[in-house]
Amino acid sequence: MIKSVTVTNYLGDSIKLELTRPEKSGFIIKSIDGLGPSPANINTTEVSTNDGSLFNSARSSQRNIVLKLQFTETFTESIEDIRQKTYKYFPLKKNLTLLIETDNRIVSTVGYPETNEPTIFDAKGEGCTISIICPDPYFYSAGEDGINETVFYGVQAVFEFPFENNSLTEPLLEFGIIMNQTENVITYRGDSEIGLTISIHAIGEASNITIYNTGTREKMTIDTDRLKALTGSGIIAGDTITITTTKGQKGITLLRNGRITNILNCLKRGCNWFTLAKGDNIFAYSAETGSSNLQFRMENKIIYDGV
Repeated sequence: MIKSVTVTNYLGDSIKLELTRPEKSGFIIKSIDGLGPSPANINTTEVSTNDGSLFNSARSSQRNIVLKLQFTETFTESIEDIRQKTYKYFPLKKNLTLLIETDNRIVSTVGYPETNEPTIFDAKGEGCTISIICPDPYFYSAGEDGINETVFYGVQAVFEFPFENNSLTEPLLEFGIIMNQTENVITYRGDSEIGLTISIHAIGEASNITIYNTGTREKMTIDTDRLKALTGSGIIAGDTITITTTKGQKGITLLRNGRITNILNCLKRGCNWFTLAKGDNIFAYSAETGSSNLQFRMENKIIYDGV
């Protein structure tokens, strides 16, 4: 069951529309369309000698969310005030963020209102219909699992507030856990495949880093000879390499001495851009030299087809 919809406009102003407490916001949500999976475009080719057709490709279309609202007076606002609030929180052509909370999921998406049609003269009660176009067809997790971090080699932070130590003789508080492994499992619970962000921080010299997806046998290799030709040196202490494999954001950068450099050309030919599939994904990494000098971690978001 949907509990609430929080709208944040392009200026950062937010309003929460609670389905069971409409008097707090002044909006009664009568219906919301477009919360299921977006339609898919299936491209096929017909062959004159065969029955049916041949599958070529498929893609998800943009999402269209339509909200039907009815206005209700609050202690401080009239119906007219409520109607004019829709122009503030649902401005046409401007981006906004929808945060939808259900019993077991909190998701968000970014959209652009295309229409806001108020029914000012209506005997059944004044309201409006708002249509929002979301170019990205997926919902992104906005709860505690919004961004998952998997540490291979480095320090995993575990200290949280509130904290307590239930023993007077044994230290039970942990500020971090030292991880020392070159292989780890990422369990992905989303509905569709998604890219990830790989962060490699060097505390010493290393050369020719290779990352593997052991399940799909895909790999990525960073050629440090090319890196030396581009920047003047291979991987040295203090370097941070960031690899992003998310569609539309793919790239590899090097942070050295406060300066960010695009090192996409240092990726060897024939490499693959990793994606996470639903279930367990096993990744590993190695280096020709200096493997123990690398602090390696991966981050990923979770996407859903629908609420």
